[in-house]
Amino acid sequence: MNTQDTPPSLYAAREPVFPRRVSGKFRNLKWWIMAVTLGIYYITPWIRWDRGPNLPDQAVLVDMASRRFFFFWIEIWPHEFYFIAGLLIMAGLGLFLFTSALGRVWCGYACPQTVWTDLFILVERWIEGDRNARLRLHRQKKWDFRKARLRVTKWVVWLLIAIATGGAWVFYFTDAPTLLRDLFTLNAHPVAYSTIAVLTATTFVFGGFMREQICIYMCPWPRIQAAMMDEDTLVVAYREWRGEPRGKHRKSEGADELGDCIDCMACVNVCPVGIDIRDGQQLECITCALCIDACDDVMEKIGKPRGLIDYMALKDEEAERAGHPPKPLMKHILRPRTILYTTLWSLVGVGLLFALFIRSDIDVTVAPVRNPTFVTLSDGSIRNTYDVRMRNKHGDDRPFEITMTSEADLEISLEGQDDLVVEVPADTLKLQRVYVTAPAGSEAATTARSELRIWVADTTNDDRVHADTVFNGRVQ
Repeated sequence: MNTQDTPPSLYAAREPVFPRRVSGKFRNLKWWIMAVTLGIYYITPWIRWDRGPNLPDQAVLVDMASRRFFFFWIEIWPHEFYFIAGLLIMAGLGLFLFTSALGRVWCGYACPQTVWTDLFILVERWIEGDRNARLRLHRQKKWDFRKARLRVTKWVVWLLIAIATGGAWVFYFTDAPTLLRDLFTLNAHPVAYSTIAVLTATTFVFGGFMREQICIYMCPWPRIQAAMMDEDTLVVAYREWRGEPRGKHRKSEGADELGDCIDCMACVNVCPVGIDIRDGQQLECITCALCIDACDDVMEKIGKPRGLIDYMALKDEEAERAGHPPKPLMKHILRPRTILYTTLWSLVGVGLLFALFIRSDIDVTVAPVRNPTFVTLSDGSIRNTYDVRMRNKHGDDRPFEITMTSEADLEISLEGQDDLVVEVPADTLKLQRVYVTAPAGSEAATTARSELRIWVADTTNDDRVHADTVFNGRVQ
């Protein structure tokens, strides 16, 4: 077959990216964010919080067995999942807000893939050296003792970080000290070991080998972000009108016609996704701003103004080309879109706080027993049966009194109880069967439906909640 007739391949092998070390304000900010986020992730399961003798003392705990979520003094029950939904909505609106104002700032600074990739690159640089040393090692086809030693050492450290990552995750779902002991004594549940294994493998592969490929090919956010951005969004960009034409030979003939860019490739060499920001806005750019630090350092060395690569908005391009100063930063950030996102974010947050502070420490649900709908007693009275579920959110046992209000002539009694008071254990949902009776010949006994309200009161502090239901009579 003629090779000229062979169609071109649609697959291009990955070119490994070896970012060069850089220093500057944005790199320092990324170090701080990495330290804070990793610290929160690894340390949080070990923080203790005293909730009383009958409740777990782990500050942040997703208690799957009891189907509850503990966050310091806040306890979320399954029926209160709207709190979690609200937090997810706030997270989404926050992502929209930051993207609208500053582009993919989440991706560049706080995304877990970015944070762990930064950590893995730090380990790689510490063991194998900076960019040039790592490039030489990569291009060395023959494996010798030195290359094997460096690679194995790096992989072992990566694996330890990955294990710690998977291990920290499972500590959020049960008591951390107890689980740690069980893990080492091989007494932990198989689900714990399998979860750690999966998260260890994904962290090791994603952070150590796939890196920028996760951001470019697997993450959907680069495709979505365009809808969140406009010409006022501040993004990392190259001032082409100032930097072009590029040239390295500043003392040669015609050097005075060259732009500020000396084509040193510093911005490319520090980029964690391996792109050239001078080619314009690209889907791969995660807005980490390391190219700004690298370029500013070069500009300072050659005596040129900083900011050849900088955070800027596309709206400022025409003004800057004409020699006018850009709009103030806050005018780019405070605009209708960002104000709308901030307002919605704040409203959801205030709503969640309001719901959190007004919620009662007791809950009740009432379910009429439908089989049969009513029972006719020997004296002719009509009785309905209800299942009343009472939830005691306190850390100690509480006596709950069950009463009833209705315009109809009805009486209430409890199965297995001489009075109307039920002892509900701490932090428990208790089911109590309740009987409501209408005397023979009364209006309620001969009416199809009568409205009634069942009350549950905590006799220790007079907190009360209610649930509305109906009484079914016998139609004559």
